Amino acid sequence: MRVVICGAGQVGYGIAEKLASEQNDVSVIDSSPRLINAIRDTLDVRGFVGHGAHPDVLAQAGADQADMLIAVTLYDEVNMVACQVAHSLFKVPTKVARVRAQSYLTPQWSDLFSRDNMPIDVIISPEIEVGEMVMRRLALPGAVETIRFADDQVVVVGVICREDCPVVNTPLRQLTELFPDLGAVVTGVFRGNHLFVPKSSDSLLVGDLVYVTARRDRVRRTLAIFGHEEPEANRVVIAGGGNIGLYVARTLEQRQSAAKVKIIEHSRERAVSVADTLKRAVILHGSALDQKLLLEADVQDADTLIALTNEDEVNILSCVMAKKLGCKRNLSLLNNPSYPAFAHALGIDAFVNPRQVTISKILQHVRRGRIRGVHALQNGAAEVIEAEALETSPLVGRPLRDIDLPDGIRVGAIFRDGEVITPDGSTIIRAHDRAVLFAIAERVRQVEQMFRVSLEFF
Repeated sequence: MRVVICGAGQVGYGIAEKLASEQNDVSVIDSSPRLINAIRDTLDVRGFVGHGAHPDVLAQAGADQADMLIAVTLYDEVNMVACQVAHSLFKVPTKVARVRAQSYLTPQWSDLFSRDNMPIDVIISPEIEVGEMVMRRLALPGAVETIRFADDQVVVVGVICREDCPVVNTPLRQLTELFPDLGAVVTGVFRGNHLFVPKSSDSLLVGDLVYVTARRDRVRRTLAIFGHEEPEANRVVIAGGGNIGLYVARTLEQRQSAAKVKIIEHSRERAVSVADTLKRAVILHGSALDQKLLLEADVQDADTLIALTNEDEVNILSCVMAKKLGCKRNLSLLNNPSYPAFAHALGIDAFVNPRQVTISKILQHVRRGRIRGVHALQNGAAEVIEAEALETSPLVGRPLRDIDLPDGIRVGAIFRDGEVITPDGSTIIRAHDRAVLFAIAERVRQVEQMFRVSLEFF
């Protein structure tokens, strides 16, 4: 696949890194010579210094032969114009744009991005995507990762095995015997710095981060089996009243009438604006690192502190301080890709990586075959993929035990006619079923081949 990426910042670099590692033909455009030099030096991609929406620069980058243009610069208008130019002049089939300003995305202007007006095939709003991810974490506080698939009927949760975890040192095959109607499958384990698909004879260890695929109505029971029965958060303190913080607070007001929300915002002007927008939330002006202000926000009695400022260090320290002051749990926004590996050791209960959320959303449209959803895990070490099985798929028509699935791939759930099926060895996948699979990075291409429309692999 030939892809042109406009923007070489954290998100653009992450997408280029992922696509280049899969032998795609990638060109990256950015106005910063420093960023382009860095991406040329470290990745097998072509770099071009220039304006991402200028026709001559797009032409140099090979837009006339591109299968996809992904515009993720810092500026919405550049991203939108780049897609328009790619469509009008270069006939690029698929255009993806990151759009942050919510005024572009309100329902009354929904025709703006139609093919007749501004032809953008996929709009990605990081604030909404990250905000929804935060809301899912609040709903299931025992999980450090929560991703939904199959019309929200299948949930993949990441759970840390603590010392009091009841199923530690228990072979996975025994879990099925102990809980035959659980409706959940352990699909991946992150141990040390290694992410793998466990065998039925493997046991879970203290400190493991376990990825479990479960029916939506069985998620809470699954968390309880792993020793996590934390109640849903109702008393929430939010550090940072930016776009994501405002989205989370507004959504809490709309969805949880009993929720008590307090926001700490460093900018006085922004604090006043947020106070005018929200109905019930209490807004405090000051630093989230001010212990007196945290106590004034009653963080010692809060269920969760959510740190959503633009500075990772502030987010981490405010989470640590809140925990020391008596807050039950914390959740941090972490932009730096190096920090998540240390999050748990630093005392962070859960985190959201906006870069990873955005990249996962884009990968859904990059993947070949009938791919309906993708979420990357552990900086791309594995992916959870929802794909529709076609008549030509090698998975269709045979019991799973008779299919020689490569190591590193595990089917976690099957969605058929609105019902979720928890697979076992006797399960037979039918045409048009939607399978939710866990695959380590090296096996993603094989998953794509399993769900391709063509017959080239026969």
